[in-house]
Amino acid sequence: MGTRLFVGKLPFSTTDDSLQALFATYGTVSNAKVITDRDTNQSKGFAFVEMEDQEAAQAAINALDGKEFEGRVIAVNVARPREDRSQSGGNNFRGGFQR
Repeated sequence: MGTRLFVGKLPFSTTDDSLQALFATYGTVSNAKVITDRDTNQSKGFAFVEMEDQEAAQAAINALDGKEFEGRVIAVNVARPREDRSQSGGNNFRGGFQR
């Protein structure tokens, strides 16, 4: 399995393809995905990039973290596992009625 990287502070104009091209300089990129708002389909300003090997991922972090890309200084680091969100709150209806 590859190494998943978090890329933050991206310009809203960044595309999956431009991100993949940037990281491909450092090794094989298996996936590059800019995260978008599901309602507006606009970038949220961050992305995840998966690189095939750990050495290439570390080289990309060393080279790109704190560097300018498309007019903004980006942040690049190893992605942390997603934390479970609690299911409290008002919008948790999962269907079905109890009688």
